[in-house]
Amino acid sequence: MGNQKQAREERLKREIRRYIRSNPECTASQIVAHLSIDLRMRNHGLTPRKVGFFIPRYVNDVDWRLDSSTGKRLYSLAE
Repeated sequence: MGNQKQAREERLKREIRRYIRSNPECTASQIVAHLSIDLRMRNHGLTPRKVGFFIPRYVNDVDWRLDSSTGKRLYSLAE
């Protein structure tokens, strides 16, 4: 993997952890909105679906539970 791609992935992991730490029980849509709008990470091509696949695969210290009323995953940091 190239240095720029690896650095971009590490920043994405760090920003996801930071957002979940400050906003527990958040959805992938909320994470994507924060990353793309607030942090201006628009060139990453982020969608809630991509983030939903990315978190369990690459961000080890984040857990999720399924919300029974909406059917969405709610993310929080592992304890």
